[in-house]
Amino acid sequence: MITYNRLKTQRRRFLALTGLTLVEFEALLAAFQKQYARAYPSTCTITGQPRKRLVKAGRPGSLACIEDKLLFVVVYLKTYPLQVVLGELFGMGTSQANFWLQRLLPVLQIALDDLGVMPERDGHRLATMRCPFSELRTLIIDGTERRRQRPRNPGKQALFYSGKKKAHTSKNIIVANATSDRVLFLSATYAGKTHDKKIADQEEIVYPGEAVLYKDAGFQGYDPPIRKTCQAKKKAKGTRADRG
Repeated sequence: MITYNRLKTQRRRFLALTGLTLVEFEALLAAFQKQYARAYPSTCTITGQPRKRLVKAGRPGSLACIEDKLLFVVVYLKTYPLQVVLGELFGMGTSQANFWLQRLLPVLQIALDDLGVMPERDGHRLATMRCPFSELRTLIIDGTERRRQRPRNPGKQALFYSGKKKAHTSKNIIVANATSDRVLFLSATYAGKTHDKKIADQEEIVYPGEAVLYKDAGFQGYDPPIRKTCQAKKKAKGTRADRG
């Protein structure tokens, strides 16, 4: 069973399962603990009723401490396992794993927002988002796809089928800092067949005027009013590198 006390001594494994270093985890833990106490005060039970006995007076749960609660939800977001697998990892049943996800995910979202690391979801506010201006100088825009369950409806099957991935997918557009790799903007979710440039146009992203934006061929013709856009060029077929 995974616990924070066991995992924190294995730094490489900790990073692989959470995507965070111990220092980053502890910084997030302080904000997470604050928001958890606000959302679920110790004077109330899980159902929100006034508590009649002391906290931890009964049998200890699988996520007894706040560190394990944060570890549970971060591991889920990093590895995205089935809930039955997540339950096995943390010593609980599938229904209990679902319960804790519904309880902890909103708390984590508020904690990340308090730390100022949540990506902007409104394209109009990217240029004025809360971050150092240096983060907005050199940007990368790209499309990301993830597999989804094959729809039963034939029309939706065609819509979500991505020829590029040879699978049914959902797609988002992200804008990230080219140096720190921090994701600054995350678009709404679209069907996998939707073209990257079309999504960018619909999101109406507003960039700082002095920004430099790097893009790939999926954004051919996408030229927002900024200082410079840079697009990588494919090597022509038959070059020495291709024959090599």
